[in-house]
Amino acid sequence: MEVLSNASNIVKPSVVLIHGAWADGSSWSRVVSLLQTHGYTVYVPPNPLRGLTSDSAYIASFLQTITGPIILVGHSYGGAVITNAATGNPNVKALVYVDAFAPDQGESLASLSSVPPPAGQSPSCVSGDPTQVFNFVPLNGGDVDLYVKPSLFPSCFANDLPPNEGAVLASTQRPFALSALPQPSGVPAWKTIPSFYLVGTIDNVIPPFAQLFMAQRANATIVQVRGSHLVMILHPTAVVGLIDQATLSIQGSLDTSSQQTLTPAIA
Repeated sequence: MEVLSNASNIVKPSVVLIHGAWADGSSWSRVVSLLQTHGYTVYVPPNPLRGLTSDSAYIASFLQTITGPIILVGHSYGGAVITNAATGNPNVKALVYVDAFAPDQGESLASLSSVPPPAGQSPSCVSGDPTQVFNFVPLNGGDVDLYVKPSLFPSCFANDLPPNEGAVLASTQRPFALSALPQPSGVPAWKTIPSFYLVGTIDNVIPPFAQLFMAQRANATIVQVRGSHLVMILHPTAVVGLIDQATLSIQGSLDTSSQQTLTPAIA
């Protein structure tokens, strides 16, 4: 953490960015660069993508290694992970969801993704016949790794990016375990931690109606951006702007003792 050398004396929390399924930490690269320019300490731990229970436990353990206030950010499936990983951690002062799942207790990715769309709106582009959406790689123990078919990935995940960029992302995607889809979420951190939500209004993976439902249920501060599911790639300034907004909102919650231990930044 650092105190900015300006009149407002803003304390910058650490920012932890959690990527989603079929992705890795590089999906945050443009956001990381801007955050570092803004003076934040940024962490992008790998999300194992093995299941909500174990993934959340890993990220919760990672958070325990960070001292001082934290803003925890999740994209897509990473939103479900932060919803569970932050529960009970007093250092997590705000949650930021970016085109993300924000499940309630007992909900799963499978149940949230199966909600029928309102009239005139489209369902998720990954909710169709699984054999037409995924390539399957069997694992020892009976589980299966899912890869989004490269032919579908650009139009589904990256519909506002150049086709060649979407093709690269399709080739470099990380697999998601099939067994993770039905795993139920635990007690949601958004019930006790202030939340912020960026809605990509042309998201084909988590349709905007589903995002707005989850964001409103969490009583989140909502920002809408005309962006695809990978909104942080084309609109990193919007993501950072929402993190800045979260930072400003938590200033009053930082205890005096933590502020007194900070070393002022050199002007």
